[in-house]
Amino acid sequence: MRHLLPFWAIGAGLVLGLASSIPLAHGDARSPTIAVSEIKEGMKGYGLTVFKGTTPERFDVEVIGILHNFRAGQDLVLVKTPNARLDVTKNVKGMSGSPIYLDGGRLAGAYSYSLSSFGSEPVAGFTPIALMLSEMRRAIPPGFWPLENSAPLPAAAPAQLPKRADTTNLYDGVPGSYDLMTHAAQMAERVGAKTDPSRGLVPVATPLLMSGMGDRATELARKLFGPLGLEPLQAGGGQGPTEGAPEHYVDGGALGVQLTRGDVSMMGLGTVTHVEGTRLCAFGHPMMNGGDSALPTTIGRVLWIYASDQHSFKVGESVRPLGALIQDRQSAIVADEKKVAPTFPVHIEVRGVENPPKKNWDIEVTDERFMSPSLAASAFGSAVEATISEHRDMTWQMHSKLSIRGHGTMEFDDFGVAIGGLPEAGEWSSARVIRALGDVLNNPWEPTRIDKIDAVLSVQYTRDLWRLRGVELLDEVVDAGEKARMILHLRPFAGPEVVKTVEVRMPLEVAGKDVEVEIVPGYEVSPELAAPENLTDLIANEPRQSGAPRSMVIQFRVPSQGVTYRGHVAPRLPDFALDALRPAHASVGPEAFLSYSRTVIPVDRYVEGRDKVKIKVRPVVR
Repeated sequence: MRHLLPFWAIGAGLVLGLASSIPLAHGDARSPTIAVSEIKEGMKGYGLTVFKGTTPERFDVEVIGILHNFRAGQDLVLVKTPNARLDVTKNVKGMSGSPIYLDGGRLAGAYSYSLSSFGSEPVAGFTPIALMLSEMRRAIPPGFWPLENSAPLPAAAPAQLPKRADTTNLYDGVPGSYDLMTHAAQMAERVGAKTDPSRGLVPVATPLLMSGMGDRATELARKLFGPLGLEPLQAGGGQGPTEGAPEHYVDGGALGVQLTRGDVSMMGLGTVTHVEGTRLCAFGHPMMNGGDSALPTTIGRVLWIYASDQHSFKVGESVRPLGALIQDRQSAIVADEKKVAPTFPVHIEVRGVENPPKKNWDIEVTDERFMSPSLAASAFGSAVEATISEHRDMTWQMHSKLSIRGHGTMEFDDFGVAIGGLPEAGEWSSARVIRALGDVLNNPWEPTRIDKIDAVLSVQYTRDLWRLRGVELLDEVVDAGEKARMILHLRPFAGPEVVKTVEVRMPLEVAGKDVEVEIVPGYEVSPELAAPENLTDLIANEPRQSGAPRSMVIQFRVPSQGVTYRGHVAPRLPDFALDALRPAHASVGPEAFLSYSRTVIPVDRYVEGRDKVKIKVRPVVR
């Protein structure tokens, strides 16, 4: 049965909606909103919020006073909220945005700030409505393609493609060097809350309700999203039944911002302040202060308000996905029912586990420069934690495919060895597919659209690992141009030592030298790559960022140098060639790098550890 708003709520919403869109006919007519200058100490009124279900309910408010210029250009009104439930819960995370009405039903603002944790009385601050309405009527900037160009990207040259107007979430680093934890630190520095939550009035943190998440994945989510003003909680956020759910947003109704949905769900929960047409303003403070945004939104259902001496919060879920978050500003977030935010599917198949609770995971992830790598890493961690929750040694391998619209598919292999339990949550932040996803989304040349991620995670309950115990030279002195032999001593976790004889040719250019030879795991070797000059170069480089996981590399320095220039790599060039390539009248030219001779040795297991030996190379006698 569909839930209906009480008569007084429908009437108030209708009056406000009409009054905000139709000019007042007479100068003495009352405005449907009340300015801060009209608000007086002792004024009484009411607020609207959802305590349970989808229908907003009243709670009483009484004005305590006004904090003028609380933030630059923003006053804050302090109110008491006497109510049978709020007397118990005090301030509630998830109530942010609850509209406050004074002076006979005039909209005054949004419940948004609370005193420090462990508060003993229901006192809150609300953001004046004028600031929120200003943000709600802000136009989407021209060329903000995640919203204005939600269809497939046009077949045009990169220079003709629309430029992204958002820069707040951009990774500040060299293309091809993406690191999720570094990006998270940059985001925290740009938009993270600088206020000490133990003192004074702070924005009521947005609960990030999560389902399908384990403890370790939740820990990773807290590291990534906590500094941005979100509070990850294993307390809902999934998709509930749509039967009886409202068709549209209403003042005082629950609003969710869906970062992921499906087998792993993450939803920021708050309250709608005011609806005008298809747009609404909410929260009364930023969600993450991301500016122009494009994140999926949903009508929410509140299951309960969990009372806590530290800080109470709403537990809820999605009941009807609808629209997109389009603005995330200091005084409000803004959503539009008609907009569609870009998302992409992530599919994870788990193999090698007997009778797991779930073998196939399907998650829809929001397409956004910082969110997508963060959410995908959390999703991988969740799938592993839920499927492989055993305190046993294990080796895992993940073969993943990242499909980019108009640019094909990249493939990656990751591995890890977990001793006595699950992989650490942070391991997924450095997976190759996560780094590639971050690089592609943060590329400086053109907008991109992710089509999908497919991954197969294979598990073996063993330490499929050798440790390099030492290297034994069979030929300490060799002639230039000949091969030097050496024995690698590889120790498994259990069983006899493995001995592997390998050869490496010593080139003529090291004749007469003592050569220091290094033996390292292949996955630790970063081959020389030309700096990408466009998205195509970047995508070509990504799968070549490191060597084969099951390999050893024997490498040593050679006297010649290599250069990278305009997407090409020349690994060894003589000095006269380098001089010829340097431009005489420009500072832009080939970039030189130290050259290495490398020999790749395939092995049956992953190897950790490295070692060095010295080989004397005799000159060629003529």
